[in-house]
Amino acid sequence: MDGFEENDGVILVAATNRPDILDPALLRPGRFDRQIVVDRPDVKGRIGILKVHAKNKPLGADVDLEVIAKSTPGMAGAELANLMNEAALLAARRDSDHILMQDIEAAKDKVMMGIERRSLVIPERERKVTAYHEAGHVLVALFTPDVDPVHKVTIIPRGQALGLTHFVPLDDKRSYSRKYLEGQLSTLLGGRVAEQEVFDEVTSGAANDLKRTTEIAKTMVTRWGMSDKLGPITYGQKHEEVFLGRDYTSHQDYSDDTANAIDQAVRELVETAELRARDILRKERNRLDRLALALVERESLSGEEIHALLDLPVNNGLTKDHAN
Repeated sequence: MDGFEENDGVILVAATNRPDILDPALLRPGRFDRQIVVDRPDVKGRIGILKVHAKNKPLGADVDLEVIAKSTPGMAGAELANLMNEAALLAARRDSDHILMQDIEAAKDKVMMGIERRSLVIPERERKVTAYHEAGHVLVALFTPDVDPVHKVTIIPRGQALGLTHFVPLDDKRSYSRKYLEGQLSTLLGGRVAEQEVFDEVTSGAANDLKRTTEIAKTMVTRWGMSDKLGPITYGQKHEEVFLGRDYTSHQDYSDDTANAIDQAVRELVETAELRARDILRKERNRLDRLALALVERESLSGEEIHALLDLPVNNGLTKDHAN
């Protein structure tokens, strides 16, 4: 590596998950000449990985690895291995000799959404608020174009959350359109808006939704040039050269007036998304009540059950079947 001594036949291989902070001296010709990017697997890669981890496991006749691969976008190899191992454990608890599709679906929920905390005692009013919150997410997603389909909604506490709405993208996304991101903002705010519309108050349960909403809106404005007022300009340069003793900080390379304009643009994106969510929930109040009541009674609903409950076809131009 010093460039002075000849070492014929020696190949040096290194790996990192932060290539952006490598010392440029490492990457100059004669040192690490070739860079190979190993990204998360696409659907074809996930099918191959699932086949490897299912090789020595007794699978039931109803197990379709292609369907599983399509419903697990973004999962890395280790996560897929964990999924199959969890499914095997669930099958063993049922004293079954084979892993069925229901075991894999339950394992997928556990891996993606966290472990169920059924022992947690929740007051009835709080359960009702949570049900309306999650129903708000679902309703806004169902009536917003270009939003990922709802895979499952539950008010059973998982991890630190009292309820969860899980979405599964139809395809592996590498880039995001402005319309898709605006739909994401409205969907995230749907839970808080539902609380306001039904109970005339808001709770702390929307804290994570608000955090994600703010992050997406700010990134749209400052990194992706999706503000009509500020234009296609990137604001704020990141300094991530930790090998020089610098921390992960962002440098403000714009004026205070521009900072105020950025804050205003972010606020407008969020407030517009909130208005869209409110308009949908007011128009679909009957469906909101029906869905929330069903969640209180049944605790969890799949995407197909939601469509049947709300009298919506799976392919209605607004949503799509995640397994097709």
